[in-house]
Amino acid sequence: MDRPNSQKLKSTSLRPGCLVRPIAPTKLPGRYFAHQKSLPRLPIPPLLQTLERYLLMLEPIVSQEELEHTNQLVKEFAQKGGVGARLQASLERRAGKTENWLSDWWLRTAYLENRLPVVIHSSPGVLLPKQDYHDRQGQLRFSAKLIAGVLDFKSMIDNETLPVESLGGSPLCMNQYYQILSSCRIPGSKSDSFANYSVTKKPAHVTIVHNFQFFELFVYNSDGSPLTVDQLYMQLEKIWHSSLQTNKEPIGILSTGHRNSWANAYNTLIKDKVNKESVKCIQRSIFTICLDAPVPKVSDDLYMSHVGAQMLHGGGSRWNSGNRWFDKTLQFIVGEDGSCGLVYEHSSSEGPPIVALLDHVFEYCKTSEMVRSPMIPLAMPRKLRFNITSDIKRDIEKAKQNLNMMVRDMDIKCFVFEHFGKDFVKSQRLSPDAYIQIALQLAYYRIYGEQRATYESASLRMFHLGRTDTIRSASVESSVFVRAMDNPQEQKQNKVTLMRQAVQAHRAYTDLAIKGQAIDRHLFGLKHQAIEDLVRIPEIFMDTSYAVAFHFNLSTSQVPAKTDCLMCFGPVVPDGYGVCYNPMDNHMNFSVSAFNSCAETNAAKLAHYLEQALVDMRDLIVQTNSSKL
Repeated sequence: MDRPNSQKLKSTSLRPGCLVRPIAPTKLPGRYFAHQKSLPRLPIPPLLQTLERYLLMLEPIVSQEELEHTNQLVKEFAQKGGVGARLQASLERRAGKTENWLSDWWLRTAYLENRLPVVIHSSPGVLLPKQDYHDRQGQLRFSAKLIAGVLDFKSMIDNETLPVESLGGSPLCMNQYYQILSSCRIPGSKSDSFANYSVTKKPAHVTIVHNFQFFELFVYNSDGSPLTVDQLYMQLEKIWHSSLQTNKEPIGILSTGHRNSWANAYNTLIKDKVNKESVKCIQRSIFTICLDAPVPKVSDDLYMSHVGAQMLHGGGSRWNSGNRWFDKTLQFIVGEDGSCGLVYEHSSSEGPPIVALLDHVFEYCKTSEMVRSPMIPLAMPRKLRFNITSDIKRDIEKAKQNLNMMVRDMDIKCFVFEHFGKDFVKSQRLSPDAYIQIALQLAYYRIYGEQRATYESASLRMFHLGRTDTIRSASVESSVFVRAMDNPQEQKQNKVTLMRQAVQAHRAYTDLAIKGQAIDRHLFGLKHQAIEDLVRIPEIFMDTSYAVAFHFNLSTSQVPAKTDCLMCFGPVVPDGYGVCYNPMDNHMNFSVSAFNSCAETNAAKLAHYLEQALVDMRDLIVQTNSSKL
């Protein structure tokens, strides 16, 4: 399962606290296509390099006996003229014939063919800073500004004037920005599909959902200019007043199901022409705004985790899970109590494009004022009708039961680490991301007495249509450090040296990964090439070590933002954790998730040990620094 990207992105025209500015005042047709064509293609690493790194990666996570067995399999796979060399040659031929040898395979395998529900298992939620309102007017006013802010960002996408982002001086692929609006995932019985409606006639409406009722809201005037914030607010008022009934069937809850169940329910649903038209309207919309019903109040220490859960899954059938269409790429969630955020369907994009859009929208919300608009009468937004048959009602009840089980099973802890932020880590000439990852390794080791396979996503956007590869945080260097850290026989100075080596090794592997030289996607490609070539799956991929290496007990991601926000997602294995973080200058935001059904995992416990590890590593650095003086 893929996760949001971990690399910090610099925009060519972004300053802190400023809106993203278009690079030209008018349209630049063809600019996007020309930029995309200029990007290098994703390389295929040398076979022996990947196999050597694979064995090195296994050292801290498998037994000596397993490692020796795998060593033998790797030798056989790597023989000159052997199966490895043949698959490598096939993969290189594929790379020569495609725009990106990985992207289609990855989209299908990681997303569209994955049959688990998108809720919790795939779609990340984002918590945004609590807003300063406590009533319906505030909720609608903020929603109106959100819509206007997204449309402002969308104009740069439509006009091809969005600044090209760069990483270390290299321009990045911007394709994901062109996928996140006016798009939707569509369920299928064996594989879903992804539809981008902006490539033909550009949609001009957003979907609003309130009390489980969906509305089509046109957001442009006949001359193509966007509605003002004031006009949008008045339209939202109309919607709110015409959807006060709370007894409507939560049709959106169908989209929370196992993908095969949802595909069957979807086919039943769209047999009816009215239903089909309503579904198409949701799918084609630019994005969705979910006007959520109030949720039970919780204590301040639980508030952040509570809102994180609302963004991730909506709280269950009693609350707001039916107030969504989870296949929609982008859904903003606005509560009556000032809580807000979004949930996004992951197949088209990693975190950074979503966060860049968010940063822009939040700056827009701060600067845009409610301006009185000329009293042009606007048509009443259209309510989307659904004819609910007994079969559909039965599907809704099943979806409710399954979702409520998932919601009860979700264990999530969101918190702010306030002891220090990335500024302190940088002052020690260390990478904040690598420092956090090594602290996570230490926290996990202190709880379980061992290291397990850890996934951190790395951006491949230096390459045309690049998505992600894996940074492997459980390394030989991190293994040496976590064992030494609590050993009283070790000198503090040596512990600091080992910590720095672990942090630097993580940073070095990150640099390899973003240059297309990591091992995970290459191994994935070789395995898929074997399937495509109809040859017997090589032993290396049937080995216990391979299963252990790809059972990610820690699935992690850094999603940095200018906005003080936090992304959260579920674990990717039943006995695992999902960990996401946004390091700010003087504090860090963290989310940790686990499943209640696993007795061995506990989100609050890992959060506590992570906090302790971050502090202990800082104290070790400070103490050894002062002892040198």
